[in-house]
Parts: sequence; C-alpha cells; structure tokens
Amino acid sequence: MSGGVDSSVAAALMKRRGYDVIGLTMQIWQESQTDPRHAGCCSLGAVEDARRVARVLDIPHYVLNFKEEFRKAVIENFIDEYAAGRTPNPCVQCNKHVKFEILMEKMREFGCDKLVTGHYARIRRDHATGRFRLLRSRATEKDQSYVLYMLDQAQLASSWLPMGDMPSKAHARELARELGLHLADKPDSQEICFVSEAGGYNEFLQKNRPELARVGQVIDSEGNLLGEHDGITGFTIGQRRGVRVPSRTGKPLYVLDLKPAENTVVVGPAEGLMTKVVPLQEMYWGSVDDTCDRVRVDAKIRYNMDPVPAWLIGGPSPHLEFKESVRAATPGQIAVAYRGQSVAAGGTIRRMA
Repeated sequence: MSGGVDSSVAAALMKRRGYDVIGLTMQIWQESQTDPRHAGCCSLGAVEDARRVARVLDIPHYVLNFKEEFRKAVIENFIDEYAAGRTPNPCVQCNKHVKFEILMEKMREFGCDKLVTGHYARIRRDHATGRFRLLRSRATEKDQSYVLYMLDQAQLASSWLPMGDMPSKAHARELARELGLHLADKPDSQEICFVSEAGGYNEFLQKNRPELARVGQVIDSEGNLLGEHDGITGFTIGQRRGVRVPSRTGKPLYVLDLKPAENTVVVGPAEGLMTKVVPLQEMYWGSVDDTCDRVRVDAKIRYNMDPVPAWLIGGPSPHLEFKESVRAATPGQIAVAYRGQSVAAGGTIRRMA
C-alpha cells in the first residue's frame, strides 16, 4: 500500500471479495516536500495515507523500513547508469528488486499467498501450457505492464493485480469515493520519488557524485567542436532543451549520443535520432521463447508510447526491428514487445555497436 488511490482500492477490492488482507507499506525514502505531486510513493505523507486507509478497511497495517535495500538496488543503480551515459528507469528497478523480490519475501513471512499491488496490468494462466502470462490492463491509458515486463513465472504465480480489470482510472477514483477513502482525488505522483522538485535529477546526481559535474565538449556527429557542457548527466538522448550550442545548419540540435569515457555530448538534427533497429540486453521472455526468429509483435521503447509494429529476434543478439523508424532509442531505457495483449518479451536497450 503506497498511500495512493490504486493500491488503496486494490486492498479494498480484496477485502470486499472476502480475503484476509494485510496492508504492507514500504518506507523507502523521506523528503520534506509539500506538493503531493512530488512527494512520491512511500514518503512519510504517503505512509500516513496508507495507514488511514487500513483503518477504514479494518485491516492490519505494517510499515517496513526498506531504505537501505532501496538505496542499494535503485538509487545507486540510478547514479551508476547516468554516470555510464545511460538513462535508467528507477520504477522498473524498484519493481524488479524491491517490490517483487524483497517485499514478496516479506509477504511469505506473513503467511500470505499473494502479493497484491495497485499496478494496472493483468495476470492470466494459459491452461494449455500451464504458464502464467502478463497482459496489458483494460484501461489502456493507464497500462503498466511495461514496468512489470520482468516478472518471472514464480512471481506471476504469487501476484494479483486487481486494478488491471478496471476500465479507467476515473472508475477507480469513483470506487474510492464509494468506499469512503479520503484520497479518492489524490493526484498521481509524477516525479522520481527520491528526487526533489527543486533541483531535479541532475542536481541530485551531482550532489551524490560531485565528480560528474565536469565540463566537457559538445560536438556534432562529424566530431566538430560546437561548445561545452557542465556535466554529462544533464543530458539524455533525444533531448533538445538545454542544448545551448550554435547549429551550423540552422536546424534545431538534439542529443544523439553520450560518450562518458570522453565526457562528450554528441548533438545533431532530429533525423539522427531515427532508427529501425533497437538492440537489447538483460532480456526477460514472456509468451515468446528466447530462440524466436522474426516474430511479429507490437513494441514500445518508452512508457509513454503506443506499441507499434515490429519484429522480435532472439538468439545471442536479441533486438527489435521496427516497421517504421522510431525516435530516440535510449540506452538504459526499456523496450517491451507484445503479442496481442500479452507481454512477449522485454529488455534493456543497449548502445549500438
């Protein structure tokens, strides 16, 4: 129970269906923020919201201190990835290493059979094969299967995602009102939970690893020097804002690549961001086998993107080949492929060789 609408409604639904429900809240980070949009899940305010919901539902509630585990699995990875010129997804890391590993272990210690979360996705068992499949949610605008692509068979078997059958977030809020939950209109968290709204992620990175704030070169794809930057962590592939160097062609300049070994930012026109081939690593295979050869899928390379036609190729060098070029395939981000409603496979985008 993160203190948000979705996990609160998920707990209420399980209680309504007659299950014995225990509320678990992870205390992973503390920030003195007043704006609920930036306070993040599992902040001190969110913990209190979860506790109030548990009282209304009349269920036991426990707060588990996972700050050290969260720091090692999520925050240190976040800093390391940016230092390596990649753009990580901390929510995926949190789901992978904290919620569905450490929290699932605690769930079993409490003697529970299922870990229930407020994620908008569905889990179904294929009776023909006996395998569990992760499906997109009914509410397509809130689908979160992208950040759960890495769940293995044991984790899928031990999880329950009741919000995946909700037709919309508005429906969830209305249900929260009917249940008398005080947070029915609480806004969704929109920022990284451990980064304050004041300085943003770049200030956070430079505060935690000052050596990253090194002046370096900004060059074009031909190696021409265009200017300087104040730290490579302030950039991500596809970025235009903050590229304060003159364009030789008059076209707007975008970040095309980051070279951390040389502390260099490579910029160029928008067409340099387009590609049809997206190489992958750290793969998780769902409804498709890892030896697949050109399986037709729909795929996305960022969370806020509709899946588009592609081919998924397995083997020793897994990758996606898109029917039409996609923009800004960013190393460190996640690509997820679907067959129909099912997650076929997913992995981390790696840099082109």
